[in-house]
Amino acid sequence: MTGDELCFAGLAELQALLRRHALSPVDLMQAVLSRIERLEPQLNAFATLVAGPALAAARTAEAAFRGGDPPPPLAGIPVTIKDLTITKGIRTERGSFTQQGTVPTEDTPFVERLRAAGAIVLGKTTTSEFGWKGVSQSPLTGITHNPWRHGCNAGASSAGAAVAAAAGYGPLHQGSDGAGSIRMPAHFCGVFGLKPSYGRVPNYPLSTGDNTAHIGPITRRVADAAVMLEAMAGPHPLDHSSAEAWPEPYAARLGEGIRGARIAFSPNLGHARVVPEVAARVAEAALVFAQSLGANLEEVTPAWGPQGPELIRLFWPAHMQNYARYLPEWEAKMDPGLVACIRAGERLSMEDYQKARERKHAYCAAIGRFFETWDFLITPAVSVATFPAERLAPADWPEHPWDWVGWAEFSYPFNFTGNPAASIPCGFTADGRPVGVQVVGRRFDDLGVLKASAAFEAERPWAERRPPLG
Repeated sequence: MTGDELCFAGLAELQALLRRHALSPVDLMQAVLSRIERLEPQLNAFATLVAGPALAAARTAEAAFRGGDPPPPLAGIPVTIKDLTITKGIRTERGSFTQQGTVPTEDTPFVERLRAAGAIVLGKTTTSEFGWKGVSQSPLTGITHNPWRHGCNAGASSAGAAVAAAAGYGPLHQGSDGAGSIRMPAHFCGVFGLKPSYGRVPNYPLSTGDNTAHIGPITRRVADAAVMLEAMAGPHPLDHSSAEAWPEPYAARLGEGIRGARIAFSPNLGHARVVPEVAARVAEAALVFAQSLGANLEEVTPAWGPQGPELIRLFWPAHMQNYARYLPEWEAKMDPGLVACIRAGERLSMEDYQKARERKHAYCAAIGRFFETWDFLITPAVSVATFPAERLAPADWPEHPWDWVGWAEFSYPFNFTGNPAASIPCGFTADGRPVGVQVVGRRFDDLGVLKASAAFEAERPWAERRPPLG
């Protein structure tokens, strides 16, 4: 295999080559680092690249493969970590000048688990400032470019991870999702992104966003995401909100299919604007589940859908109050949209917040009742295809100082509820911009969402589609 072929290879293929000594971890790492060096000036997916330590770890893995004991399951496999995540000895700057130069003294638990499984950390991928917006730009790192359309949005705060997956920077990339930040970049970049059930992957330090921040994989293949999730998942004492159950054998059960599953398809949740080309690709994808995968599909308009916009537009600025402490010293160097969002939140009272939480809990209960009838819900992942990254919204959408959510109404409901949800590549617009379809499952049915995604992938494979990067 050529170096670039190694960079785009799936996890199972790489593992097989490494175990039969047809590939060394050092050669794999050098191929990935060479591709990163060649492409990073035009993509800007990394906030911090740790090439030297990654190569050293690859040499250690090479020695382990030559030894007598079986190496761990991800031995020698490169992985990227999002720059909202603390990593021992590696800068964690969160896309903000306020955090510039911060070097944590410990790993968050899921990074410890990935390292224990043998994965090798390449570095930290870019994020919007504190992950606040759905556009791939921060004051500290600038624009992270969509690999399919230079200068355009790679989507949300896990943009660097999705760009790395699409561009062939190895098979495994970690994202986090507080209102869509795994699924939106997966949609914009034409890769697979899974937001697992809340608490499936432990998080530390915990977000102050009222249990909405989820940790999950972004990959080119569903099977790779399943293996990565298995490695990261499980309860941990540092996260009192982590789910008590250990992961199921996700990868081993991907082929079971979803024949007979009851699927609701909602093109707009009863309120969301969707551009025609995106709507068309998603409708085509929905038919695949019915006509090719044996599911029972019905178009629905959920009564709870129109309640979401008012809730997110209160909670988003309310939770951004965590960053108000930086304004006196740093406002001039912070994202103007984040500053406007913080200022909007300052006008809310504790009574406003508590009344909104009461409404949110009722909203979540209504979604829970909905999933008593349906196994899965299919929607667009995002309302639009990629647009210029210097904007908060496409040019023909309303402008607002901070509200980018109008084109992203499909993701945050399931951050409120904690349901697992994935964005699956389902096609392109006429001018070559990726589109994703969202599949949402019942709470804790991460396996079901993975099986549905794998079944769709088998029918409409996408991993061999590569952006025109050379």
